[in-house]
Amino acid sequence: MDEKRRAFLQGSLATAIGLGSGLIGTTRLESQPAEIATRPIPSTGEQIPIVGLGTWITFNVGNDPELLEECAAVMAAFFKAGGRMIDSSPMYASSQPTIGYGLKKLGYPPVFAAEKVWTSRPANGPPQIEQTRAYWGIPRLDLVQVHNLVAWEEHLETLFAMKAEGKIRYVGITTSEGRRHREFERVTATQPLDFIQVTYNVLDREVESRILPLAQERGIGVIINRPFRQKELIRHVERHPLPPWLAETGASTWPQLLLKFIISHPAVTCVIPATTRVDHVLENMAAGTGLFPDEAVRQRISDYVRQL
Repeated sequence: MDEKRRAFLQGSLATAIGLGSGLIGTTRLESQPAEIATRPIPSTGEQIPIVGLGTWITFNVGNDPELLEECAAVMAAFFKAGGRMIDSSPMYASSQPTIGYGLKKLGYPPVFAAEKVWTSRPANGPPQIEQTRAYWGIPRLDLVQVHNLVAWEEHLETLFAMKAEGKIRYVGITTSEGRRHREFERVTATQPLDFIQVTYNVLDREVESRILPLAQERGIGVIINRPFRQKELIRHVERHPLPPWLAETGASTWPQLLLKFIISHPAVTCVIPATTRVDHVLENMAAGTGLFPDEAVRQRISDYVRQL
C-alpha cells in the first residue's frame, strides 16, 4: 500500500472513530451526533436502531488490505453513530469475513448480527450457519433468515429448533424479488416469524398493499433492503433539485429524504443501506434522527420523485 493511500485510510478510520466537527461531502458531522431513533422488535420489544448496514456487493472485497480498511472505517462510523444491525449472507461472497475483520479490528463492539442461510440442500444449512458465525467471530448470531425462500420449509424447521435451543435469537425470511411476493405472503401469514426482509423504496411500493400490513397484524419485524435500488435511485434523483418543502421531511440531502420516506412507515423496523464510504454511512445514519414525515408528507415525497 503506498503512503498516500495509507494516509487516506488512516484518516478515514480516525474520522469514523472520532466523528469530530466538520463537513464531509454534504453531511455535517457534529461532535455530539443526534441520537438515532429506535423501533421495538415486535416479538420481544427489544429496541433496535432504525438504520442498519447492508453488505451486499460493498463488503465483497476479498483479501484486499486497502478495501478491508475502508470497510472497517465504515463499520467504525456506523457503530459510533449508534448503529447495531449489520446484515449479510453466504451469497455475498467475502462479505462475511470482511465483517469479521472489522469487528475484530474494532474490539467487537455491540452488534445485532443479521444473517441468512442460503443453500438448496437443507442438510447443508447447519454447517453453513456455523461457518457464518465463525466468519463473524462472535458467540451467537442474533437473526438468521432464509434467503429468498430457498428450501424455506426445511430451513425454517432448523432455525426454529436453533432458536428453541438458544443458538440464535430470531428467525426470518427474505426476498428481493417481486415475483416471489405471493409465496412470501403465504409464509408470512402461516409461520411464527420474528422478521421479514423485503425491498421497499419510494418507487417500489408493492409491499405496502399486503405484506407490510400483514407484518403489522402478525407482530413481525420488517427489514428493508435495496432502499436506493443499488444507487440507481440516487443517481436519478440527484440530477434534480430537492423539493422546496424539504424542511417538512427532516432531511437535508437526497439519500436522507429517500431513507426517511422508508423508515417513517410504521411497519418498518430497520432499513439496511449499503455503502463503502464513511461520509455516506454517516449521512445515512443521520436519516434516523430528528423529524420524520407523516403520511401526507410521505405521499408528497413519492409524488415528487415519481414526476422527476
